[in-house]
Amino acid sequence: MTDPKSLFQKVWDAHCVRELPTGQTQLLIGTHLIHEVTSPQAFAMIHELGLPVRFPNRTFATVDHIIPTDDQSRPLQDDLAEAMMSELERNCRDHGIQLFSPETGAQGIVHVIGPELGLTQPGMTIACGDSHTSTHGAFGAIALGIGTSQVRDLLASQSIAISPLSVRRIEVTGELRPGVFAKDVVLAIIRKLGVNGGVGFAYEYAGSVVDAMSIEERMTVCNMSIEGGARCGYVNPDATTVEYLRGRRYTPDDENFAAKAEGWLSMASDPGCHYEDLVEIDGSTIEPSVTWGIHPGHNLGISEAIPTPNSVRDDERAGVEEALEYMDFVAGASIAGTPIDVAFIGSCTNGRISDLREAAKIAQTGHVREGVRALVVPGSMAVQKEAEAEGLHEIFEAAGFQWRQPGCSMCLAMNPDKLRGREVCASSSNRNFKGRQGSPSGRTLLMSPAMVAAAAIAGEVVDVREIV
Repeated sequence: MTDPKSLFQKVWDAHCVRELPTGQTQLLIGTHLIHEVTSPQAFAMIHELGLPVRFPNRTFATVDHIIPTDDQSRPLQDDLAEAMMSELERNCRDHGIQLFSPETGAQGIVHVIGPELGLTQPGMTIACGDSHTSTHGAFGAIALGIGTSQVRDLLASQSIAISPLSVRRIEVTGELRPGVFAKDVVLAIIRKLGVNGGVGFAYEYAGSVVDAMSIEERMTVCNMSIEGGARCGYVNPDATTVEYLRGRRYTPDDENFAAKAEGWLSMASDPGCHYEDLVEIDGSTIEPSVTWGIHPGHNLGISEAIPTPNSVRDDERAGVEEALEYMDFVAGASIAGTPIDVAFIGSCTNGRISDLREAAKIAQTGHVREGVRALVVPGSMAVQKEAEAEGLHEIFEAAGFQWRQPGCSMCLAMNPDKLRGREVCASSSNRNFKGRQGSPSGRTLLMSPAMVAAAAIAGEVVDVREIV
């Protein structure tokens, strides 16, 4: 009888080509996802070396970061964006790589379309030149964000060099209260463990709260693993995983689906397997969360006050002082009531159909406050189509939100959707770094899509539970 193994260990062992002299593992990557930002340099590198793409049928491309969300007609109005999109199209055409461009009807954010197409499956190794590749771990995959040189290696060899990881199991127990969402769960985890707490770790998310989550909610949690310093995060596959994948474009047909599903479920961590660390969080204590500072660990419950420098550990004090100065917030003040200028619903964290449904429930209770600019950006063309079939776009537009086309949009502002000056943005995205949303002095408050919608209507940060 073999020793019990975690999912991470099973997947790692199955994809290990060899151990390198450096102590790293040469890891075979089953599926490679690319987009227009980090791939051009990698393609140029393999061209200089005279190398082909080793397995073009295992690489899939989309355009998401630079594409406008208002007018996507070609040529794009921004010359650099048009050049990047054209380069991606040329590279995919030259190497026989499937590109999900707007013309295919399947374009969208890379971490949204991968799952909805069934490209993401349990037991896989997945890599992409994007830090939020950890999203795909929601299916029981080991999904890794990689740098441009690793994108080069992957194109040329279908493998990367990477150091082995430890595994931390995070159990979220109990039951979430109304008005508390997956975004609040992952913010609570990051707050507890810190933005560097996951360095060297893969996070295994578990417990009754995670078990009860939909796949899209699990994607939100896994998406922000990187914000806690973890290299990747995953959830063990179960019946919820199997049902989500049934009938997807790249999943097996009905005849072979049952056998494939059995294999997927066998990848789950074995009872009694070893973890380097175990953390437990009571889900019933989590409340709607809002970031107040300049990284995702700077977050608190909506009923709490912004911390004072003297209330934190000595090694955190300088960061708190820097955040308070940049955000122009008063230590000890309530985060509730903070005025906002912009509301953004979208991103690879919260741009899926379930996110839009929750936000629409709030949007239909009122109208965007005068002076607030509010955007709703679906994560993919499929999400857009489904939302419009349900009439969600009409709810948002009637409430004063702008209904946009799919793309990364204001999450990182490599497109026309940007903050201006010192604007404060209530955002459903994943990072609140200085300048993240396009303005060097712009300020970002991360929260769930429902909380963003509530803030847009009130014109300030409010507790969504008062509306729910």
